[in-house]
Amino acid sequence: MGVVMDPIAAISYAKDSTLAMLLAAQARGFELSYLEQRDLLLRDGVALGRMRALSVRADPAGWFTLGEPALGPLSSLDCLLMRKDPPFDIEYIYTTYILERAEAAGVRVVNRPQGLRDMNEKVYTAAFPQCCAATLVTRDMADMAAFLHEQGKVVVKPLHGMGGRSIFVLEQGDVNARVVFETLTDYGQRFAIVQRYLPEIAQTGDSRVLLVDGEPVPYALARIPAGGDHRGNLAAGARGVARPLNDRDRWLAGEIGPTLAAKGMLFVGLDDL
Repeated sequence: MGVVMDPIAAISYAKDSTLAMLLAAQARGFELSYLEQRDLLLRDGVALGRMRALSVRADPAGWFTLGEPALGPLSSLDCLLMRKDPPFDIEYIYTTYILERAEAAGVRVVNRPQGLRDMNEKVYTAAFPQCCAATLVTRDMADMAAFLHEQGKVVVKPLHGMGGRSIFVLEQGDVNARVVFETLTDYGQRFAIVQRYLPEIAQTGDSRVLLVDGEPVPYALARIPAGGDHRGNLAAGARGVARPLNDRDRWLAGEIGPTLAAKGMLFVGLDDL
């Protein structure tokens, strides 16, 4: 099994889900191969990679060992995990094109390259408005200001980020609203997302429900913002608390899971309050 991921030396041992997957795969007898985006290439339509043998350990002092790189066809793998974190930029899209050639050669790529392109984690929520707070995706700063006036308090963030980066909470009358809209849209040159602020996050956090092949695992991870912060992101200092699934979690999974699985999105995290 291969994995395309961010540099493994720089991951957060305590919370990295890719490492957990690799530990489980290794325990089940998989031989692991490690790649970063820079290790992927196409030659005459064939997807290749500079793969390094990988072994992993449940040890926060040193959780991996890598072998020397060897160039070979990705078709030598049975399965390839695409675990590169956002930004969802043009380089990410190019990576999915390479992985699609590996898929055409018979490799099981998880999640499917086309699914990753089609189902941007923020914009694709538009397919499930019944599951979401009031949401606006736009480049127009006047539209953003009108939405803020309508909702009273909103969350504004870029479409391509992760880990709580560049997330702002604004209230009607905030003198910083205009500059936030300018910054996130680059003066109307980029799309950004605005959503109604849900105050429950301060007490209960937002929760991540994990789906495997469309089905939820039994527990969700509630992420409680740190005092003085509004972001339910572990990377931004939020506290993670495991809890059993509730009725809303199961409803969300039922609304969204089958569509995701049909698109080949076999490992997915849904975030909700």
